[in-house]
Amino acid sequence: MNASPAGRLPLGIWAMGFGSMLMDISSEMIHSLLPVFMVAVLGASVVTVGLVEGVAEASASFAKVFSGALSDRWRRRKPPMVFGYALSAATKPAFAMAQSMGWVFAARFVDRIGKGIRGAPRDALVADIAPAELRGAAFGLRQALDSVGAMLGPLAAMLLMAALADDIVAVMWWSALPAAAAVLLLVVAVREPPATAPSSAAVAPVPPGETKAPAAIRIGSIGELPVRYWKVVALGAVFALARFSEAFLVLRAQDAGLAIAMVPLVMVVMNVVYAAVAYPAGAIADRVRPRPLLVGGLGVLVLADLLLAFASSSAGVLAGAALWGLHMGLTQGLMSKLVADTAPVRLRGTAFGVFNLVGGLALLLASLIAGILWSWAGPAWTFVAGAAFAAVCAAGLIAAIRDTRMPGASRG
Repeated sequence: MNASPAGRLPLGIWAMGFGSMLMDISSEMIHSLLPVFMVAVLGASVVTVGLVEGVAEASASFAKVFSGALSDRWRRRKPPMVFGYALSAATKPAFAMAQSMGWVFAARFVDRIGKGIRGAPRDALVADIAPAELRGAAFGLRQALDSVGAMLGPLAAMLLMAALADDIVAVMWWSALPAAAAVLLLVVAVREPPATAPSSAAVAPVPPGETKAPAAIRIGSIGELPVRYWKVVALGAVFALARFSEAFLVLRAQDAGLAIAMVPLVMVVMNVVYAAVAYPAGAIADRVRPRPLLVGGLGVLVLADLLLAFASSSAGVLAGAALWGLHMGLTQGLMSKLVADTAPVRLRGTAFGVFNLVGGLALLLASLIAGILWSWAGPAWTFVAGAAFAAVCAAGLIAAIRDTRMPGASRG
């Protein structure tokens, strides 16, 4: 009897998954309360929230380009990955000490820079370690564990809010503990394969049709990425434009009447579904064409936005958040697999960095538009607009690939 794909994955994949989980517990303890903290405590507008979230995510995306390119040049993934995690961990106390929006912005900016530094090398290392036939499962597992952390973080925030009499600042102080544990786990448990270490004369295996490159990889090498990779980048940008920062889910939960201590529940619900779906969807992506998952993910996003737009109770908002998590589970691991499948091995870090940069800029634009719509027309129109764009994207995707196959999938 064959082992399940998860059982066949290397230990390093599991270690990176649990490291992501611990860091997400820490981050979501803060982020599930931060929008409310900015609006209710510091007096920020919803447009400001959208700007802060969008700029923070875009900054992370810029950092991913450079860290990914450097990991290609050095043939080392672990050092920049660990440094990025450590930088994010160091920012957690800054949120607790924030007295103004400027302080919050600075902490959020540095935190996301840390995320950006670790993101591309980590994803490239997942692709380096995982067997090619299990890449979808590997990315799905890491994303699933990351989502478990994103579920446990808001849950921990809720419990601590209840225990600490709604003291948001105290909860932020507690968030530093799982962040430190994440860094320690990655330092101890993750090992790079010899092919990416500078002490080895060998480099990562070169697929048929590709040539070996010198160790010094420049940003200019972006031009060497193939056309099929750029199609995946364009697809990722469309998906990012079709949704906006999850901070708006938190604000929608408060708008629907959830008490501040219970607002993190919306992130718990979203990430329960995300975590449950991400690994199975990734494993399925190893065997079938990506089109059904991609189109299905956009269709689910349309339903999520419409439910969030017209929900008249907190239960409706939570149901919309669950559908949002289903959309993420169906699409995010698959997009990472498509990047890994279409990029040359020697430029894998750069490829993930560019992909995330373009997606981050698209998310910045989407979040700014969402904040403006919220302020001018209200929450309902914000989500209606999101549903409309997702529907247009789904229709365009169906039309664009009707007679072609997306890269990186089997015939299924």
